[in-house]
Amino acid sequence: MYRRLVAIVLSLAASGAATAAQQIDEATGLTIGPHWELVRANCGGCHSLKLVTSQRADRQTWLDIIRWMQATQNLWQFDPDTESKILDYLAASYPPQPNRRRAPIPPTLMPPTETVEPAGGG
Repeated sequence: MYRRLVAIVLSLAASGAATAAQQIDEATGLTIGPHWELVRANCGGCHSLKLVTSQRADRQTWLDIIRWMQATQNLWQFDPDTESKILDYLAASYPPQPNRRRAPIPPTLMPPTETVEPAGGG
């Protein structure tokens, strides 16, 4: 009975993971989802889409990034519908992630520190 229950739980977990798996466009690296083509067309013309896929932000921060590019990088103004769809895609596909930094290097893996003797010997 226990083995059967474990098998059912593992099967459900595997099917859930497969359903939750995101499809990635091989040519751009973008997550395929609603309005991803707008991001490909409007963002990839000025910079690598890796710049998009490597970032994580909430909707307001994505909007702030767009406004910065418009103010300093000659990004054109979007019509409100297009901008809203781009922000929907970015916020859903590349949301903030807690602690994206790597863990600190353990002290045992750090190189030894050198001790510097004072001038004149001691």
